Amino acid sequence: MRLFSSRGASTLAALAAASVLAGCASNKAAEEAEAARIAQETAAQAILTKPVSLNDSVIQSAAIYLGFTRDMATLRGGFESPEAILAAMQRGATYQPDQISRGLVAYASVLALQSPEFVAGVRQFALDRATRDQAVARIVADPTYASTLPGADAAAGLIMGVLDADIAALRTAADSIENDAYAIQADGRQGWARQPVPDREARIQSVKDLSGRTMLANAADAARLASAAASGSGLEVSAPRLRQPPYPPAVSSALALAALAALDAAGENAIANTDALQYDRASQDCFASSKLNLYQCLAASRPSYEVEFCLGRHVVRDLSTCARGTALPAGVITVDAPMQSRVAAPSAAPTPSLAPPPPSVPRPTITPQSLPAPAAPPPASPGTAASPTQRLNAAPPAP
Repeated sequence: MRLFSSRGASTLAALAAASVLAGCASNKAAEEAEAARIAQETAAQAILTKPVSLNDSVIQSAAIYLGFTRDMATLRGGFESPEAILAAMQRGATYQPDQISRGLVAYASVLALQSPEFVAGVRQFALDRATRDQAVARIVADPTYASTLPGADAAAGLIMGVLDADIAALRTAADSIENDAYAIQADGRQGWARQPVPDREARIQSVKDLSGRTMLANAADAARLASAAASGSGLEVSAPRLRQPPYPPAVSSALALAALAALDAAGENAIANTDALQYDRASQDCFASSKLNLYQCLAASRPSYEVEFCLGRHVVRDLSTCARGTALPAGVITVDAPMQSRVAAPSAAPTPSLAPPPPSVPRPTITPQSLPAPAAPPPASPGTAASPTQRLNAAPPAP
């Protein structure tokens, strides 16, 4: 009996020890799981509270676009000498089509980051590292995926609203310059404007030389945009009108850039991805065509007022035309359903008529006009030779 008790006690002791060890292992596993959970939450919180990361390449591109378009929007007619027209032309000729095209997308991405709805919506995918990495990979593989993220409609509306206002300012400047070009050719007090441009070939070459230089961003603009991207404020934008997809490619790319920035995936180590997203073929081709049209316009111009017209049409107006064509949705024509007049009922049932086919809406192009073409002045009297502007301009200006 004593032997049995001794063995029983040993067994109980072994079981107790095993239970203690199992409890220790279980507690250790629970502690490790809790530590992993806390680390995961800490990492997610760090992403959520971390300022948006947008590398300097994007900021510089955005600042170049913003600075140039703002400068062109300040131009007005009323030049008082050939030198004043030349100075304005030299300001306008400095743009590089590639840089302005890239800058348009970059600036739009900074605008998207001013939408708290979009930034918060994107950061829902940063709560754990695996989900965040998956979202980044999807955006890089297909930039249009960013257009489906929460808040994209608000960000797209903000982009289009701001760009639309900027485009309107450019059109106002273009109208002023082009109208002045017509006014001064008929003003006897502006005889200088009707004189042939001195050293015309040299001046054309100077414009081409300026066009070949790399544009540099204004430091103050770059600092302001960098701060706005990081903080989501500072550009004084108004509440957006929600815009539903699909969006123009430039807007989709801008949303993708902004989404990567909100996910901490657009920093200095992601330049390859952010540079690729700034490429927009449509706007680049449009700006390049505009530059060629400017050269052709200058080559055909003789008096100063025609040079002024080239400035208004193929620098300022084309800038607005290309931006509108690539960043804003095409206009849609809607037609009400046909209405049938009430008539007396015939004795026999009428044969139903087919509804007319829906009107075809041509897809608008964004190619700038190839030749200067404001509204033509009144026709010359018989026997009078056409003026230089009448020879140059054959069609009405773009709206």
